Amino acid sequence: MRLRILSVGKPDRGRLAELFEDYVERVRRFTIEVEVSWVAEVRAGGKFSDAHVREREARALRAALPDRTRAIALSPEGQCLTSEQFAERLARWSTPSAAFLVGGPLGLDPALVRGADAVVSLSTMTLPHELARVVLAEQLYRAVTILKRVPYHK
Repeated sequence: MRLRILSVGKPDRGRLAELFEDYVERVRRFTIEVEVSWVAEVRAGGKFSDAHVREREARALRAALPDRTRAIALSPEGQCLTSEQFAERLARWSTPSAAFLVGGPLGLDPALVRGADAVVSLSTMTLPHELARVVLAEQLYRAVTILKRVPYHK
């Protein structure tokens, strides 16, 4: 199982980053490869429209995706899954590898979302992208414990 968390914008180094790293390290303890990377955020406003910003960020995300990797877009419009459903899908998505795409302040480009292998909602509410990374990392850890039958998820 190989996982990648690919986000827009350089992550902050505050409390949310510490929590994110804690969950990523927990997943890695199960000998699961987790790569964390990011692409530059294009600043909104000024001379670029929101749509143009999302398109440029989408190009960068696509370029950062390794070959033979399933792209899982995170979007409030995506499918809401239980933790057990997410674990079952994670097992399929991550063979050979899966990349979870976390958008920046404007979200993901609609064309990128449509072209993804799957679209998942962490919440129907909008989450700041730093918080979305934490929720994703915790759910990845929870899914792995479900798959490995390790008590945590109850």
